[in-house]
Amino acid sequence: MDTLELILHPIRLRIMWALSGGRVRTTSELCESLPDVPKTTLYRHVGLLADAGLLEVAGEQRVRGVVERHYRLRRDATDIDLDTARSMTLEDHRHGFAAAMAALLAEFNAYLDRPAADPEADRVGYRQGTLWLTPEEMGEVAIELRDVLRARAGNGPGAGRVPYVLSAIFFPTEEPGEGGVRR
Repeated sequence: MDTLELILHPIRLRIMWALSGGRVRTTSELCESLPDVPKTTLYRHVGLLADAGLLEVAGEQRVRGVVERHYRLRRDATDIDLDTARSMTLEDHRHGFAAAMAALLAEFNAYLDRPAADPEADRVGYRQGTLWLTPEEMGEVAIELRDVLRARAGNGPGAGRVPYVLSAIFFPTEEPGEGGVRR
């Protein structure tokens, strides 16, 4: 199974999100944070990610006679490089988008199912809008967003910090008209 196929799966995406930001977790802790995923399914997917080198063992300890592993996400191994992205077919993009949306929906439902869920206090937001942009302007927006997010990307767990999922989705909604003007 190649890296793209491994990454573009809803449960494996959620596992990677649960380990993002430098977090180290055991499989038991992952089961607690993803209670809607059956334990056997989660263990299988952790095993696939670890065998492929996307997760690494950060430490081990004996717990009741069993070795418990602490996993960490290998961020460098989970990036889809430019050549791989360019080689993706339209069907690969369709599959990837569906996996990302399924993972996002599952994470949001898991959040809402928590007894203390408070969307207003937690500043939950989901909005859509339309920007009229040339391809060059879209490139500029991507760079500007990257720069804004880079300022916080190094944040790790700490007092008062909780992880937030941020999803940016960009695609044109219409074909360009004559002269490159969208109608």
